[in-house]
Amino acid sequence: MQYQKINNLLGWLVALIATLTYILTADRTTSWWDTGEFIASAYKLEIVHQPGAPLFLMIQNLFSNFAMGNVSNIALWMNIGSAVCSGLTILFLFWTITALASKILVPKGETANSNQSVQIFSAGFVGALAFAFTDSFWYSAVESEVYAMSSLCTAVVFWLILKWERRADESDANRWLLVIAFVMGLSIGVHLLNLLTIPALALFIYFRKAEKITWKGIAKYAGIGILVLAFILWGIIQYTLLFASKFELFFVNTLGLGFGTGVLFFALLVIGLLVYGIVYSIRKSKPVLNFALVATCFVLFGYSSFAMIVIRANANPTLNNNHPNDVFSFLGYLSREQYVSEPLFKGPNYNAEVTGVEKTYSYRKDNDKYTKIEGNSEYTYSNETLFPRMYSAKHRGFYQDYLGLQEGENPTFANNLSFFFKYQLGFMYGRYFMWNFAGRQNDIHGHGNAYDGNWLSGIKSIDNQFVGGQYNLSDEMKTSPSRNTYYFLPLLIGIIGLIWHFKKNKKDAIIVSLLFFFTGIAIVLYLNQSPFQPRERDYAYVGSFYTFAIWIGIGVIAITDVLKRRANLRMATYVSAVVCFVAVPTLLLKENWEDHDRSGRMMTKDFASNYLNSCDPNAILFTYGDNDTFPLWYLQEVEGLRPDVKVVNLSYLQSAWYMKQMKLKTNDADALPIAIDDEKVKKGVRDGLFLNDLQIAEYVDIEMLLDIMLSDKRENQVQMRDGSFVNFLPTKKMKLKVNKDSVIRNKVVPEDWEDAIVESMNWEYNKEYVTRAELSMLSILINNDWKRPIYFGFSLPSECFMGLDKYLVAEGFAMKLMPVQSESANANQHLVNTDTLYKNIKENYVWGNYGKLNHVDVDSRFLMSNFVMNRIFGQSMRSLLAKNELQKAKEIALIAYDNLPKRIESPREIYNTMDIVDTLYKTKENQLATNLVERNVQYLKDRMDYVEAVSMDIHTLLDMETIEFTFASLERYKQVLSENNEVALLNKVSALSDTYKNRYFEN
Repeated sequence: MQYQKINNLLGWLVALIATLTYILTADRTTSWWDTGEFIASAYKLEIVHQPGAPLFLMIQNLFSNFAMGNVSNIALWMNIGSAVCSGLTILFLFWTITALASKILVPKGETANSNQSVQIFSAGFVGALAFAFTDSFWYSAVESEVYAMSSLCTAVVFWLILKWERRADESDANRWLLVIAFVMGLSIGVHLLNLLTIPALALFIYFRKAEKITWKGIAKYAGIGILVLAFILWGIIQYTLLFASKFELFFVNTLGLGFGTGVLFFALLVIGLLVYGIVYSIRKSKPVLNFALVATCFVLFGYSSFAMIVIRANANPTLNNNHPNDVFSFLGYLSREQYVSEPLFKGPNYNAEVTGVEKTYSYRKDNDKYTKIEGNSEYTYSNETLFPRMYSAKHRGFYQDYLGLQEGENPTFANNLSFFFKYQLGFMYGRYFMWNFAGRQNDIHGHGNAYDGNWLSGIKSIDNQFVGGQYNLSDEMKTSPSRNTYYFLPLLIGIIGLIWHFKKNKKDAIIVSLLFFFTGIAIVLYLNQSPFQPRERDYAYVGSFYTFAIWIGIGVIAITDVLKRRANLRMATYVSAVVCFVAVPTLLLKENWEDHDRSGRMMTKDFASNYLNSCDPNAILFTYGDNDTFPLWYLQEVEGLRPDVKVVNLSYLQSAWYMKQMKLKTNDADALPIAIDDEKVKKGVRDGLFLNDLQIAEYVDIEMLLDIMLSDKRENQVQMRDGSFVNFLPTKKMKLKVNKDSVIRNKVVPEDWEDAIVESMNWEYNKEYVTRAELSMLSILINNDWKRPIYFGFSLPSECFMGLDKYLVAEGFAMKLMPVQSESANANQHLVNTDTLYKNIKENYVWGNYGKLNHVDVDSRFLMSNFVMNRIFGQSMRSLLAKNELQKAKEIALIAYDNLPKRIESPREIYNTMDIVDTLYKTKENQLATNLVERNVQYLKDRMDYVEAVSMDIHTLLDMETIEFTFASLERYKQVLSENNEVALLNKVSALSDTYKNRYFEN
């Protein structure tokens, strides 16, 4: 069989293996973070968060059709879409490795013999499947996120440049480069990461075309590659729209023409110039100019997928992020204006004082023209430095602890460099790299301590030097599905491949190295991340892991070469192939399967349904973050669950575009009763109001406060230093008169609570400023008149409540606003509607197999442990016990018991389940309670032994969170066991508690 045929067949075989693996382990529904938003938006072609991913959405929309109208399968098919893209990535990686390996082994113009073919295909097989089963790539391959498709774009363009290289001397070879340009343009509609391959592609062209290779030539073409990258990233993506906006502004504001005329003229002008340039280049025989112009056209063709955003934005879909329906809002959308940008080359240190504010300006579309408005303010600082890496004032303490800086000590340039190498490059990139090729400690989000999220090899003597405690691991820690150890084998084979690649083909090795740099380290430089990211960011660097997998494949050939020369082994080709296959892809598959298998996880969907099903009909539900909003959007937009509930994201509600959208009906949910004229709060008007406390003694009606804050009269405004007049909040003391008849008529409170309805709700506002979100909420309180129930998600931070905490009644995943008040209610202890909470847990809530899975993802575990176990189950059991409803309390305790995780990850989890033990004892389920206490106490002892061993091994500070929660848990157990006369277990717990008390708390 011909070499090329076998190469094609084996490539498709590898892709099939990978794709089937991903499909088998794919999420069956939505998952946390952005996937809920992406699935919902892809299904109905809506607008996602900035800067958008229109091509990704349109392709995923195609995959949704395979659900054949079964809306519950749409998420699965979109996840399969990612699986297919990831499988195709492995296909092109296989072909890339075999192409590079062939260049090393097979002399130009010759055909590979059987032995060479086996080596080449073994390299492709091992390298491609090694990457297929790596931690970070597998994670993205099984959910509907942009990174799987982005990786495919990267794989395709690198494979295409190899196809071009083989045909570079042919007259039509440039067609391959034009295809690359088109794929580059298309990839912008998925993610910008693919553009980072351009410098490596430029070097490929140089090495292939140059008659003599020089360092000057290398630098020149690398520079050209960077310029092309900059041209696309800023010139095409940003400045095309920027220039279009200038034309639009001139045509509309100066010439008085209609909206869109300037953009249309600019588009025709660009098309005309490109056509003229191409014709000119042909007539004048200027091939380089011709190629550059045609390639630009192909990039623009691909980039045109973004037209979908403007078209759909003008259709006003339910999800319409930033409402980019005109050139200025679209420019703001693409430039991510709602996000804070990090300084790159020059900026402040964390302790720099603000010395001034530089105003920026944008334009807002009004009735017949564009109006100039203030944009985001840019601050100037007293202490700026080159290459600022420690710029975040929020993380002052972290920077000082990390580098040993004293309070008041100014960081130096050397300090910034040190932080870059140690934290940003070492912890926020090197750690992720080692996860994929050495091993991973666990999947707990790490922030730099020795216990969470570090890399781990599985070789105790080495690991003990870095994270300690490896000789004091409990069985539970050793067998954790998220503890994946590869014994450095993928890393070592990759390094061998890298060295051998430089030795055998320095040109290609330099190109691959440049690709590795730009898809890894260059991203670290560009992102300039601050500490305490809300989630791990390894997905951003998958391109560099892809590149390293090329060297893993080449490493197979290198080992074959060593065995042939050093050991004179006849079967070296087959031995190295088998050994490397077992040592890398097989090991990775074995170690990573269990914690990457999401086929049984339903927590995201089920928890989201619990949020919605907590609400009465036609409710208003306030949410805040990604994970309490995006899954709800998915359920409403895709599966049609509870379309009557108006989900309102408070972080978005600060924006004029979102506030305006909330005043429209969406699905079956009525518009929010916000009686504020759009002109009063449009972009650039009342973006934020500050408190100017007039020391008013009495509580002030919020209708009067709202009138003052929205008033255009000078007497209701305060003059600023620059002479301008602005509105302000005059007091924190707020009051809402309560229409008791409306409350009773709309069944806002339970019947037996009607006597507790207050005449007016009085509260202290809890912020120093007011945004559109608070203005909207105040208007809703005034105009709703209790016709629609109002809820706040139970995981919202307390600052979102505007100080209304004492009027929020816990009913499960949502807290209902009720005009009743208990003297005991405060910010930390809400009123509990015991009957509704019990009914929700028993009849309305589902738990997504939480207690049945051997491994639970970190986000589900965080929500379940920190919120559900304590606030929902705990509140329910405490309330039922207080009412002496023991049978109901027992039922809730048994549900909670059944949904305890099979594995414990931290003492905090144990502390948050105290009410389960207490209730089981009080309802005579003593054996279950005792079993739980014994299991948990053994875990606490094992954990403490481990923490102490880590401190001794690597001379680090003790984990005080573990110590404090361990001691608190043991003390609580002592109380419960004493109350229930469990003498033997009490003595055991007391002895352990006394040990830790004497050791850590006596002084």
